[in-house]
Amino acid sequence: MSEREEPTGDGFAADCRARVAFEVLANRWDSVVVFTLGEGGPMRPRVLLERIGGISPKVLNDALRRLEYNGLVERRRYAEAPPRVDYTLTEAGTALLAPIHAMGAWAARYADSVLASQDRFDAR
Repeated sequence: MSEREEPTGDGFAADCRARVAFEVLANRWDSVVVFTLGEGGPMRPRVLLERIGGISPKVLNDALRRLEYNGLVERRRYAEAPPRVDYTLTEAGTALLAPIHAMGAWAARYADSVLASQDRFDAR
């Protein structure tokens, strides 16, 4: 499947590469970290914690390690005293910003109806 092709038929079969995108961002914080780095550029972990809010240092560290493992962020160390580390998006991470924005637009439009449906289902 080329970069511009959309999956059809068995495009989401177990061995299809299109599933990688969903698996890479399956953790709820990963897309938030990518979005935050995309909006603000390279950041130190402390700044990410402040900008994101509601995330613990351990959960942020786990997300950054996962994103680095998947090639979406790059960890940069500086030889300074005290030591300094920041994170920046890679080309692959930057390319995810458009789909993340599209998901945000979808959520803005449909989140209320999804939540209402969940409430109706739970009330059964």
